[in-house]
Amino acid sequence: MRATESSDAGTRPSPGVDLASALVAVARGDQEQFGLVYDQVSAPVLGLVRSVLRDPAQSEEVAQEVLVEVWRTAARFRPEKGSAMTWVMTLAHRRAVDRVRSVQATTEREHKAALLERTPAYDQVTEQVESRLEQQRVRRCLRALTPLQREAVTLAYYRGLTYREVAQLLTLPLGTVKTRLRDGLIRLRDCLGVTA
Repeated sequence: MRATESSDAGTRPSPGVDLASALVAVARGDQEQFGLVYDQVSAPVLGLVRSVLRDPAQSEEVAQEVLVEVWRTAARFRPEKGSAMTWVMTLAHRRAVDRVRSVQATTEREHKAALLERTPAYDQVTEQVESRLEQQRVRRCLRALTPLQREAVTLAYYRGLTYREVAQLLTLPLGTVKTRLRDGLIRLRDCLGVTA
């Protein structure tokens, strides 16, 4: 076992190495000190990243990215603002969360793209014109009904009343309302050209 490794496989700093001083030396380009930093932080970084990502392959990739970032940005470490291990672990956590967000965004984009491929083209103008023409046809056919049929159909189908409520509102027997509605709907169906 090397002097820079601990018996806990790198989860705690080695007794003779000051991680903060090593990071300051790494900021000056000291590769040997980076080796000491690497030995101390690689296992905790991988453990943290794996707990966020859950995917071993992605965890290893992100852990390597974090260690490269430690090498490149060691000059940003400020000992007066916190411990070296906290700084490194913060970098690791941020990088892991960024990867999760990136994967989620990619998945969402792919899902939306798949939905767009399956969704038929929508022509809003055509849809509006067809809707207006249909409304005009229905109004024309409603005008062709007798006033009593039109009143019963309007109450039941456009105002959402039940047959019983229509009968009570018109003060007619329920059977009469049902007959008016049935006859009115038959005339509407014939006028609109709907096949049964």
